[in-house]
Amino acid sequence: MAATAPAVTSVPPTLQVEQRGGGQPYEVIGSEVWDVPDPVSARVYQVFVALPAGYAENPDRRYPVLYVTDADYAFTLIRQMARRLNVEGPRIEDFILVGLSYAKGDGGMPSRRRDYTPTPNAPSGTPADSVHGGGASYLSYLDSQVLPFIAQHYRTDEQRRLFLGHSYGALLGTQILFERPQLFSGYILGSPSYWYDQHVMERQESRFAAAHRDLPARIYMYVGEREAPAHGGDADMVGDARRMQKVLASRRYASLQLQLDVLNDEDHLTVAPRGFMQGLEYLLAQPASPSKAE
Repeated sequence: MAATAPAVTSVPPTLQVEQRGGGQPYEVIGSEVWDVPDPVSARVYQVFVALPAGYAENPDRRYPVLYVTDADYAFTLIRQMARRLNVEGPRIEDFILVGLSYAKGDGGMPSRRRDYTPTPNAPSGTPADSVHGGGASYLSYLDSQVLPFIAQHYRTDEQRRLFLGHSYGALLGTQILFERPQLFSGYILGSPSYWYDQHVMERQESRFAAAHRDLPARIYMYVGEREAPAHGGDADMVGDARRMQKVLASRRYASLQLQLDVLNDEDHLTVAPRGFMQGLEYLLAQPASPSKAE
């Protein structure tokens, strides 16, 4: 049965083509903000939407849709990156960008700790009152509320739903990959926190492999070369990413495409913009034009 569209309140898309003056807040022109509540938890999350140029002029066209976690940071960054990639000609396809923001009333860190982690086993050093392990509930919310809402309001190509997450966001993306692989066809997984709960995601991968013969997905994974103990890192995120790549390759899934890049001179706090750019090109590269017969 199709999911019922959630009740929403909206901030209409702005029509101006320049910023307002008079000391008013800067806003992302051409974006839309929607409140999409979770009927189970009673939390209200916001989603941000940016449509590609030409969307209104092409009413019969459907577009790939990229969902990004940590939208307060990543939404505007990826929106401008996508535009810049095509400044001198089309390098990537036009797409609808959807930012997944935090629960209203929550700070970013408490919200992501709760919603982006797969088990309640919090890492040492986190505040005693922090909540972890809500990943499965958040995935149910995405599946039943956010994805249907976006599909009903915008001309998305539902065969090309894509996901981007960094750090805990990439941990969430990997949980989706192994628990609900039908939700997305492509992933950008940046500096994934595979150290979490004594490498719980490796155990989840083993359970998935025991029950499945294929994994239809295109995955771009990146990590900074300095995300390792040799460079002062608390965890060997480079080794963890390489181990996940190796084990997935060993499964010989016919429909899986996976590329891992270890980006030189980058650490956990610097690597995301570079990884985002390369991930966009990996998942959304403009198809090559057919050559003309001579």
